[in-house]
Amino acid sequence: MRRAKITIVGAGNVGATCAHWAASKELGDIVLLDIPEVNDPKDPTKKIPNTMPAGKALDLYEASPVEGFDSRITGVTDYAATKDSDVVIVTAGIPRKPGMSRDDLIAINTGIVKSVCENVAKTSPNAVIIVVSNPLDAMVYVAWKASGFPTHRVIGQAGVLDAARYRSFLAEEVGCSVEDVQALLLGGHGDDMVPLKRYTSAGGIPITQLVKADRLEEIIKRARNGGAEIVNLLKTGSAYYAPAAATVQMAEAIIKDKKRILPCAAYCDKEFGIGGFFVGVPCVLGTKGVEKVIEIELDADEKKMFQTSVDHVKELVAAVKL
Repeated sequence: MRRAKITIVGAGNVGATCAHWAASKELGDIVLLDIPEVNDPKDPTKKIPNTMPAGKALDLYEASPVEGFDSRITGVTDYAATKDSDVVIVTAGIPRKPGMSRDDLIAINTGIVKSVCENVAKTSPNAVIIVVSNPLDAMVYVAWKASGFPTHRVIGQAGVLDAARYRSFLAEEVGCSVEDVQALLLGGHGDDMVPLKRYTSAGGIPITQLVKADRLEEIIKRARNGGAEIVNLLKTGSAYYAPAAATVQMAEAIIKDKKRILPCAAYCDKEFGIGGFFVGVPCVLGTKGVEKVIEIELDADEKKMFQTSVDHVKELVAAVKL
């Protein structure tokens, strides 16, 4: 049986950690790709070949006898090595820096993600693309337009990460296993997420019976600000363990055709009356990518919060210049 092939574009912390999680799960053979040249640390005015992805890939491969995984892992700077990938994870892009406006960040990362997805379309025309680059809700739209792929094969990773943060905080509060907490989120990433308390439970017990209302609101706020909390603690970087784990859970559902119901940034037209944008909704993930968007009932308050989130996604997309 042919092993799945997974390409990860961007060999920074998130990309390399995606490779780590994917290898540990033996999801397939992994190609870690990054830009061909970087600044020479000895002379920043000069460029040198980028050997970093090869170094990280070799280091991870050398862990395989210890951890017992048989995945082949290669680090490259040429898209030719990514040919016929089944899943392509896009982590490439820059973080927002002090003094940089939202529109500046969108413009820079639009160029990066556009180039990546044009190359992916040439080398892996049947792949499913999972976008992790920020601002996520705009970059998944860029990936769709640049690749020309059908909408079900372009997905944004956000809801799985936001739900993981939310679930971990709830488990800590309740004093139960994280495995017993189930939560559902809608909408955009981070600040724009819409947690649905009515669809959240621990061991099948509604979370509202286990956590007081004011405390639940505090936990929701912390989950919304989960990324910023980690940035403030790290000082010089952003989260990568949880984002990578969330991304690989999506990749696993696709590669193994698991039909997992996961919150993802998926294309919605008639669904929820959104009208043609990628927003966070519950999806069935399988070999084809997004195999179904599940529409759920929302009360008046939930609809209002969701619409606010969708409106912000539309603003982000409006700022994209392709």
